[in-house]
Amino acid sequence: TWAGGTGGRDTAGLGGKGGPYRLDAGHNVHQLSDEEKNAVPEEVQRAAREMGKKAFKKRLEEIKMSEYDAERYNSFVQSVSKQISSLKQLAAGLEAKQGDRVWLKNQTDGELDDAKL
Repeated sequence: TWAGGTGGRDTAGLGGKGGPYRLDAGHNVHQLSDEEKNAVPEEVQRAAREMGKKAFKKRLEEIKMSEYDAERYNSFVQSVSKQISSLKQLAAGLEAKQGDRVWLKNQTDGELDDAKL
């Protein structure tokens, strides 16, 4: 089921105010001003932090990972984050390039169709 969103208050999603966590739906992200962020009541912020901690612990249980393991994993990921980013860009470029050279048959212009020669 859909659990994301791009706004609202006290909900999951990007661009919302308060809420326990954020989910990326692939949309443009619009940041709230510091003034709006500071206007979120303390009890809402406290509840959001608590919900986030519970969701994090639940997710760790689902993947059978301890908090210590998660900290170690994050430290490893951070140490190679630039390389991960480079590999993602390389893969995206290769995928885009793969679609560039699609052979179209029976075309009257452009590249010649070897099967027709």
